Amino acid sequence: MLEVFIEKSLGNFRLQSSFNADKGVLGILGPSGCGKSMTLKCISGLYHPDRGIIKLNGKMLYSSDSKINVPPRKRNIGYVFQNYALFPHLTVYKNIAYGIKGLEKELGNKKIREMIERMQLGGLENHYPSQLSGGQQQRTALARTLITDPDLLLLDEPFSALDSHIKYMLEKELMMIIKNNYDGIVLLVTHNIEEAYRICNNIMVMDNGQNLQIGSKDEIIHTPKNLTAARITGCKNFLDANVIEEKDGYYGLQSKELVFKAIKKEREVDKQMVAGIRAHNLSLFSVDSDMENAFECDVMEKIEGVFSTTIVVNCGGCVFEVETPKSSICNIAEDNCKKLKLHIPADKVFLMGREG
Repeated sequence: MLEVFIEKSLGNFRLQSSFNADKGVLGILGPSGCGKSMTLKCISGLYHPDRGIIKLNGKMLYSSDSKINVPPRKRNIGYVFQNYALFPHLTVYKNIAYGIKGLEKELGNKKIREMIERMQLGGLENHYPSQLSGGQQQRTALARTLITDPDLLLLDEPFSALDSHIKYMLEKELMMIIKNNYDGIVLLVTHNIEEAYRICNNIMVMDNGQNLQIGSKDEIIHTPKNLTAARITGCKNFLDANVIEEKDGYYGLQSKELVFKAIKKEREVDKQMVAGIRAHNLSLFSVDSDMENAFECDVMEKIEGVFSTTIVVNCGGCVFEVETPKSSICNIAEDNCKKLKLHIPADKVFLMGREG
């Protein structure tokens, strides 16, 4: 178990981070400059918090009250940096060996050979980082870290410098390596919600040095705590809505001229809320559809993407972005058709307070 409760000021920026993490992958999600990497650096010991505690598996690594500050080399934490930070003048073998300096030679060589085999780096032992592909560099960096048997693994945006055509492949490879070779706590820093959702068990949303929400990835997506968390996780549709009706199982909401339903969820609701719904949860149909919670709308704009099209519609004075697969476009409407029905699935609507 990792327990973190820290404060750290750097110039005008102030980090206030408080969370617990157990075995599995916790994604730390947020925009650039929000304090994600600073959190990792404080945990690893590269930065010293101004106050607070950091405890790992019952061992106090940092405590401002008790004047405890364990040096980074004694924290047994593995850190894989964004650019992998391999030593360019060392071979694959020697880069991995660097992680276990001081170990008896024969035992050390045995551990290195085993790690090279596990990471599928056989035949590359005498190659330098400049001679490796991105995936091979990643495996070498992980091998150097995992050979120390760390209690905690920190991954600081390991895919941000990669081209999109190899990014997904290396994501899968990285997580397969961790699944097969590591049974501890992993913190993954990212600013990409799709990456966090694919890789992580739980997600913590950060902004401006603060933890906004932490929970399972489905909880973060389906019930964001506030507007900022919803925006960071990729939601684009927000409506100022009044609760005009409350019945068993659902709320009746009104935003401008639009009156629609939302399924009740475990959250306190005021009379005035913000209703959010993600673009991919909305759908468009021809005007003769009689589906519940479906309303006539006018097409305002179409934004073409590679695999999907975003259709911007006006429905009762409210503007929505609807993400539609390319394969469905021809079934929705011809290019010259401006009238459609927008379906708002009541179970996909989430409500938030108007502040935040």
